[in-house]
Parts: sequence; C-alpha cells; structure tokens
Amino acid sequence: MKVSSAEFQQNVGRYQDAAQREPVAITKDGRPHTVLMSAALFELVVKGRVARRVEDLDAQTLEAIAAAEVSADHAELDALLKDWTP
Repeated sequence: MKVSSAEFQQNVGRYQDAAQREPVAITKDGRPHTVLMSAALFELVVKGRVARRVEDLDAQTLEAIAAAEVSADHAELDALLKDWTP
C-alpha cells in the first residue's frame, strides 16, 4: 500500500491498522520516504538480517549452529572455496 504523507497524517490510525496486514509506504513529494510496518514484521526483518556478536547468542542458538550441516545438494560450493584464503 502507498500513501502520501499528507494522507497519512490525516488518517494515522487507519494506516496503523493497515500496517498490521501489509507494509504501508509513505511518500513525500511523490517519492517513497518511509515505510510503516507491524511490530511483528519489523522483528522478523531485524532478527533475520542483523548480525549479532557470538557473545549475544543464547545457548540454544549456538547449539543449533554447531549442529548445522550443509545439504549435499550444495557440495559444489565447497569446490568453489577450495583454494580460498581469508
């Protein structure tokens, strides 16, 4: 959904409710400026995209990382990195 900043200001409550269903793009001078989204979507985006220090991870997450394995479907990626050094 896309709405002008003037329309948003006149109907904040309506767009807060709409943002529970889908992000609301707020335009300024006809160009995208801000996006209003639900707290649940924001949390999903942030948790999925933000790097965290290892020290900040809980034990369950650390155990899941340690036990994770790459599917054999992606074995060719190992070959691409065979001679790579950091």
